Amino acid sequence: GSEMPLLSVPKEVAVGTAMLGIAFATGVLAGKRYPSLVFGTPKSSKSFIGKNSPLWQYILDHSLREHPILKKLRLLTAEHPWGRMMVSCDQAQLMANLVKLIKAKKVIEIGVFTGYNTLNMALVLPDNGRVIACDINEDYAKIGKPLWKEAGVEHKIDLRIKPAIQTLDELLASGEAETFDFAFIDADKESYNEYYEKCLRLIKKGGIIAIDNVLFSGKVLKPRKDDLAVQSIHCLNEKLLRDSRVSISMLPMADGVTLAFKL
Repeated sequence: GSEMPLLSVPKEVAVGTAMLGIAFATGVLAGKRYPSLVFGTPKSSKSFIGKNSPLWQYILDHSLREHPILKKLRLLTAEHPWGRMMVSCDQAQLMANLVKLIKAKKVIEIGVFTGYNTLNMALVLPDNGRVIACDINEDYAKIGKPLWKEAGVEHKIDLRIKPAIQTLDELLASGEAETFDFAFIDADKESYNEYYEKCLRLIKKGGIIAIDNVLFSGKVLKPRKDDLAVQSIHCLNEKLLRDSRVSISMLPMADGVTLAFKL
């Protein structure tokens, strides 16, 4: 689509959309359920710009260029009881810009929810581009599907409702190793290492893997032994620092996102 003008996002709109804690451990994509583990917005603003901060509002007012249908889906998602699972709008915009920058044609998304980030990436892909969108819950995706169609990009989105590991294994088995340009990982944290390893095999050299929630509301500073999600994130963060297969940048955006560039 054409470039959108800068949009002012009123505070009442920004709330529920520019979320800093964008994770909900229902075992999305692993087919598991962890009802007791709900991760919300970080309470402390020491390490993050709070979502109600005037500076945060300034960032949105001076950087967000949001397609009208993206805005429509964001507002719709914000009304959902689990609206905080949505990727923050500024982060989704960065993902789309990266996809466009590397002229990506094939993208993997692990964790779809209502498909806001999916739509953002699909909008910048060429007409023959594809997002393999992995999730185990079709109910959430049904919220975004009509808007994917309205935006004219439904044909670019291949939604696969099954455990993501299964989808990744199927892609590898069908000879699609090193054919993808970009991957976005935002699902159950306990499976992050496995998602990363399989995506690394599927991504081309020069491709990018974006890993979400790497700061985990600051809990990575002192990971509790009984908190498997935080332990998994922390272990992957430690591993990525020393992983010679990639170069990395960890960004303090939203709940933390690491960009791994395959060498």
